[in-house]
Amino acid sequence: MTVKTRTRQEPSNRVGASPRVKWTLITIGAIVSALLLGLPIIVIFTMALREGLAIFAAKIIEPETLHAVWLTVLTAIVVVPINTVFGICVAWAVTRHSFRGQGLLVALVEIPYSVSPIVAGVAYLFLYGMQGLWGPWLQAHDIQIMFSIPAIFLVSLFVTSPFVARELIATMQTQGAEDEEAAVSLGATGLQTFLRVTLPNIRWGLLYGVILCNARVMGEFGAVSVVSGSIRGQTNTLPLQIELLFNDYNTTGAFAAASILTLLALVTLVLKLWLERKSPMRGAH
Repeated sequence: MTVKTRTRQEPSNRVGASPRVKWTLITIGAIVSALLLGLPIIVIFTMALREGLAIFAAKIIEPETLHAVWLTVLTAIVVVPINTVFGICVAWAVTRHSFRGQGLLVALVEIPYSVSPIVAGVAYLFLYGMQGLWGPWLQAHDIQIMFSIPAIFLVSLFVTSPFVARELIATMQTQGAEDEEAAVSLGATGLQTFLRVTLPNIRWGLLYGVILCNARVMGEFGAVSVVSGSIRGQTNTLPLQIELLFNDYNTTGAFAAASILTLLALVTLVLKLWLERKSPMRGAH
């Protein structure tokens, strides 16, 4: 007697969708994507280059725009590693340990998804501002947080904190703890288990979360606009610089700066798609 085992197969057309329906849906999706995503990207680069490459390059290398690019990259360099470590710790605690308040911890991690970035910025303003909870103490010790670069770091940490944690929690819950338990039973220390077993297993999920975190850091506008003060050449990140240039009727400069942010977003998208193709079931390896 032969026992037939069922294997995982790619989705087929057995759900009742005819080829005509399938291609109609694909066409609608392609048209909507082109109108909502492709067309704005084309407009950005067209407007940025409408006066020629020389003017485009001149707008890019303006001191205030270069400072905005530098501050945006600096924010990503500071925020992404911190949230990566935070995400790993939270995911490890939630998926490998059982404790009171576990659900509360997961809920706290989810808060930045449900709170508007502007609300988050206002909350930090009421904490660290001159009239805030800790404002008088900070002022007495000559410490300025609001309307400075540290304020940008703080709100960026808040709004991007869930990305790595959520990705790793899902990945590690799917994997289970069998590999770690086997390593510990063979005499591996906690650090050895993490470096040689856990980290290789979660690497794709970790990279995916880091890329999403980085994309959000570079594109954050609402929270940063509240706490930075939008000081020219000092606390303007690239999204804020784009708004400033546009409000100054410097359309070419605004679109030139926007093209840099768009390129960063496209690079992030390419990396995301590459990771998805490299490991379609992240965390399964």
